[in-house]
Amino acid sequence: MSWAGKILRVNLTAGTVTSEPLNMQWAESYLGSRGLGSKYLTSEVNPKVDPLSPDNKIIWATGPLTGTMASTGGRYTVITKSPLTGAIACSNSGGYWGAELKMAGWDMVIFEGKSPKPVYLYINDDVAELRDATHLWGKSVWETEAMLKKGLQDPLMRVSSIGKAGENGVLYAAVVNDLHRAAGRSGVGTVMGSKNLKAIAVRGTIGVGNIRDPKAFMKVTFEKKKILHDNAVTGQGLPKFGTQVLMNVINEVGGLPTRNHQDVQFEGAKDISAEAMATPRETDGKAQLLTNQACFGCTIACGRISKMDAGHFTVANKPQYWGASGGLEYEAAWALGAANGVKDLEALQYATLICNEEGIDPISFGATIGAVMELYEMGVLTKEQVGIEARFGSAQALAFLVEETVNGRGFGKEIGQGSKRLTAKYGHPDLSMSSKGQEFPAYDGRAIQGIGLAYATSNRGGCHLRGYTIASEVLGIPVKTDPLEHEGKPELVKAFQDATAAFDSSGLCVFTTFAWGLADLAPQLQAACGEQYTTEELEKIGERIWNMEREFNNAAGFTKADDSLPKRLLTEAAKTGPAKGKVNMLAEMLPKYYAARGWDAEGVPTKATRERLGL
Repeated sequence: MSWAGKILRVNLTAGTVTSEPLNMQWAESYLGSRGLGSKYLTSEVNPKVDPLSPDNKIIWATGPLTGTMASTGGRYTVITKSPLTGAIACSNSGGYWGAELKMAGWDMVIFEGKSPKPVYLYINDDVAELRDATHLWGKSVWETEAMLKKGLQDPLMRVSSIGKAGENGVLYAAVVNDLHRAAGRSGVGTVMGSKNLKAIAVRGTIGVGNIRDPKAFMKVTFEKKKILHDNAVTGQGLPKFGTQVLMNVINEVGGLPTRNHQDVQFEGAKDISAEAMATPRETDGKAQLLTNQACFGCTIACGRISKMDAGHFTVANKPQYWGASGGLEYEAAWALGAANGVKDLEALQYATLICNEEGIDPISFGATIGAVMELYEMGVLTKEQVGIEARFGSAQALAFLVEETVNGRGFGKEIGQGSKRLTAKYGHPDLSMSSKGQEFPAYDGRAIQGIGLAYATSNRGGCHLRGYTIASEVLGIPVKTDPLEHEGKPELVKAFQDATAAFDSSGLCVFTTFAWGLADLAPQLQAACGEQYTTEELEKIGERIWNMEREFNNAAGFTKADDSLPKRLLTEAAKTGPAKGKVNMLAEMLPKYYAARGWDAEGVPTKATRERLGL
C-alpha cells in the first residue's frame, strides 16, 4: 500500500505538532489527496464556520501515487472552506512539493487554530516543528523560498507558501510552491494567511517504498507512460505549446469569453497565443518562450519558462523581472488578456509574474478586472476611484491594478474581494461572471453547453477542472460531442466530474486524462495499493467524493438556486461564431443532471444514493 500511513496535526493556537496514524478505512474509500483530505475536513469542520476564523481548518494532502514513478505523480491538494465562495475549497498543485512531503513520510498535514504570531512549519523526514516566521512576513513567495533555503542551508528544501496577497486578505490568494506552481483557486492562500501561517518547508529522504507489488507497478507505469507519449495531446501538443495551444482553437469555435463575456471571440487572440509566445519579438528579436518544464515525475512537461522583453514599459526599470521564470498558461493568458480585451503579450507575462510572486489566482483576478473595465466604460466607476483610466484593452491598467491588488492598495482592495462582491457593491451584480462566487475560466457556456452546466454545478464554484467537458466537446476525447447541443450533456458532465474526482485523489495530474481513462488508472492503483481498485470501484469512489462535497455545501447553506449561471449567459445570445444566437440551456439540463446524480428535485442526494455510496 503506497500510503505513508501517517499524518501531521498542527495546532497553531497551542503551537503543537503531533503525528497520528492515517485512517486507513477512509483512505481505502476516498483514496487520498482531494477525496481523503475532503473527508477529514468535512468530518472535522462545521459547514457553517466562518472561513477566516480559527475554527476553520486547512489541509495539505498527497495521494497514494504521489511521489511514486507513476507519470505526473507530483500532485498535492489544499483543502479548506473557501473565503471567496463559502463552499468547500479544494485546490490542486504540481511542481515538486507534494512528492517531497510524501518522501518525508507523510500523507497529509492538518492545520487548526490560529498562531498568535507568524510561523512556518519545518519538516525534515520525521522531524516536524513550528518556527518563527516574523522575518518572512511581508515577503513575496519568491523571497520566502530563497530565505528559507538559505537560512536552513538546504537548497533542496521544497517550500509551499503565501505572498503579500494572502497576508492582505485578497479573497482569491493562492498557495504557491516551486516559485510558479500553485494551488491557485478559491482563496486557500487567504485562509493560510488568516492563521498567520507563512510557509511549509519540507525535505524528504525516506522515499516511497511500500508499493504493494513493485515489479507489477514498474511494468504498468511504463506501459501507461507510452500511451501518454504516443498521444497527440500529451505527447505532442502540450509539450510543444503548453495549455496555450488552446487559445486559437477555442477562439475559432467561438467559445473564448471576451470583454467580461460580452463577446465570444477575441480579435487579438493570435497576439496572445502559444504561437505568439514562440515567435521572435520585433523589439529585441527574441521569443518570449524559452523552453518547457515538467513537474515531478511528469512525462508531459506542459509548463512554460519565459523571459520578458527588458525594454517593455512594465519592467523597463525593474531588472528583477528580466530573468527566466514561469510563463503564461492558457487560463492566465485568457483571464489577463481576452477577458479584458488586452492583447499586449508582454503585459500579460508581467501580470502573471506578479500573480506568481505574490500569490493570487490569475483567473479570479483577471475576470474581476473584466467586470471593473465594464463598469468603468458604463460610467459607474471613474478614474479617480480606480486610480487609472480602466477601459477595455488597457495594458497599462492591467499592470497597475495587479500591483495594487496584491499589495492591498487603493482600489486594489476592492478588486481583491472578487467580482461578486465588487459588482454587487456598485449596483450591477449581474456583471459578475461567476458561479457560487468563483469566477469562470476561459470557456463560454453558450458556445460550449456542457461546460456551462459544469460551471453551475461545480462544488467549488465556477471551474473547468472539476469536469473538463472541453475534452469531449471541442477536442473529441474520449468521444466527440457537439458543443452546441445540450442533450446528453448532463450525463457527460456527471461522468467527467466523477472520473476527475478519482484522478485528483490518486495524486496524478488531470492532464493525463487526455490519453487515459479510469481503465488506465485502475491497474496502477492495483499494483501500488490493492486489487480492489477496479475501474468500477474508481467510478464509485469518484461519485462518493462528489456527493460528500455536495453535502458539505448543502449543510453550509447552498441550495438549488446556487447551481446557476449569470443572466448574461442565459439571456444574451452569442454575437458571433458557430454559437451565434445561442444562450446556455441550463434550465433544460439541470433537472436531468440531478436525476443522473440520484438527487431530488432540489439537488439533495436521496437516501438511496447516500446508502449506495456509503455516505
